[in-house]
Amino acid sequence: MALKAAFMFVAPGADPKVNRAVVPTPEVELTVVGVPDYAAAEKTAAELVAEGIGAIELCGGFGHEGAARVARAVAGRAKVGVVRFDGHPGLDGRSGDELFA
Repeated sequence: MALKAAFMFVAPGADPKVNRAVVPTPEVELTVVGVPDYAAAEKTAAELVAEGIGAIELCGGFGHEGAARVARAVAGRAKVGVVRFDGHPGLDGRSGDELFA
């Protein structure tokens, strides 16, 4: 059975119901989903876990606060990992913490 994992990215204007794709491989079924802000990330993370996702990796746009909020939202039901940037190039060199926390 393949690991069900997700990669979540934060981009203002993203719609997690529309901006979503599933990439199946023999070992991993990866759901890629865009969210507009941290509140949507928390809700989407909980929904992903309910769908059987066991690992969620967050894009570099999520700052420390955003990653903590997603981790709290899944309450240990999935592993949460983070890609890090000092300043995210897709957010004009800022952290999501500056925009969404």
